Amino acid sequence: MEEMMKVLLVEDEPEAQAAIAAAFAEKSDMRLVGVTNDSAKGTELVYELSPDALILDLELHEGAGNGLLLLQALRNRPPKHLPYILITTNNSSRLTYESARQLGADFILSKHQQGYRDAQSVEFLSMMRPIILSQTANASTANASTANASPAESREDRERHLVQRIHKELDLVGISPKAVGYTYLTEAILLLVDSPSPNVAAQIAKKHGKTGPSVERAMQNAISNAWKRTPIEDLLEHYTAHIRSAKGSPTLSEFIYHYAERIRDEM
Repeated sequence: MEEMMKVLLVEDEPEAQAAIAAAFAEKSDMRLVGVTNDSAKGTELVYELSPDALILDLELHEGAGNGLLLLQALRNRPPKHLPYILITTNNSSRLTYESARQLGADFILSKHQQGYRDAQSVEFLSMMRPIILSQTANASTANASTANASPAESREDRERHLVQRIHKELDLVGISPKAVGYTYLTEAILLLVDSPSPNVAAQIAKKHGKTGPSVERAMQNAISNAWKRTPIEDLLEHYTAHIRSAKGSPTLSEFIYHYAERIRDEM
């Protein structure tokens, strides 16, 4: 039997609540464990229910508070297990997006994007489920071995921060979370931050039951597609490494080693 992923929903629109609940009802490996339209109550439920993931609407006009207040509360008093935080928002301000990311948001879904549906948040989490649960399992192991460590010293906090940092960088250059290679790229960079190795693809392939070449192709395709679709000014601003490939986009090795080195230098 597949492991169940627990999800908390903080959303103020009744129609959206109903649509998201209906989408979860069709999932056998995900469960909606709580719903509220109040950011303060949502904060309490994070501590009480320890969800694996949180769907958080930034605007709670029909409820109370707002999503940024919840993020700030979790930052000020980190829970034992910090959930993966998926933001949904009608806001299109880059400053607001950056504030949400700095406060701990993992990914932001704009409700203004073409074809957006409330159930899209459930589909996104379903796609991300393996890596979210993998982080939860790793965090549990780390907690068992570092029970007397302070929150600032825990491996869970460190890995959580690194994954957030990697997702932010992938987002900035337009790597789509819908791409098959998105999860692989996240894991590859995370592995290289801690232990530079030429066999990253093989390690990831073994974990997911895939072949090394298929994992490499998925990651390279995600990079190549981003370089085709993302505005050149955004790529020049956010990807600062030299591109040696004649194709005009980074090779897989260039890409993952660049971000691993950048993140390692900031630690």
